This record gives sequence, C-alpha cells and structure tokens, in this order.
Amino acid sequence: MKADLQTNQPNLYETDYLAWIEKTAEQLKQRDFAAVDWESLIEEIEAMGRSERRSLESNLVVILLHLLKW
Repeated sequence: MKADLQTNQPNLYETDYLAWIEKTAEQLKQRDFAAVDWESLIEEIEAMGRSERRSLESNLVVILLHLLKW
C-alpha cells in the first residue's frame, strides 16, 4: 500500500475491487495485518455504514407511509 502511494500507481482496490476484497479477507484470516490495505478497508467500512443507514431510513419511511395509509 505505501509503495503504491509513493509511486502514484493505482492499487488493487482501484483496479480490481473483487480481487482486493478476496486478498484483504485472506490477509485478515491469516492475521497478516501488516499487509492489509487499511486506508481502503476503512473507507469501505465507512461506506457500508452510510449505505446501511440510508437503507434503514428508507425502510422506516416505507413503514410509516404504510401505517398512514392503513
């Protein structure tokens, strides 16, 4: 990861998302924490949290609309 930042070349996260996920999952399973692309992993977890929050809000709106119609 640091080498990618120093050479300004795109990392696996930017070029092959699925391969990045599989590689990151394997690194975590093997407890190879030094090799994990932490910046991208944190970005993904934050994005997942935002997505889940939007989904929850949307579902609550649908429930409220159904209750109002009932």
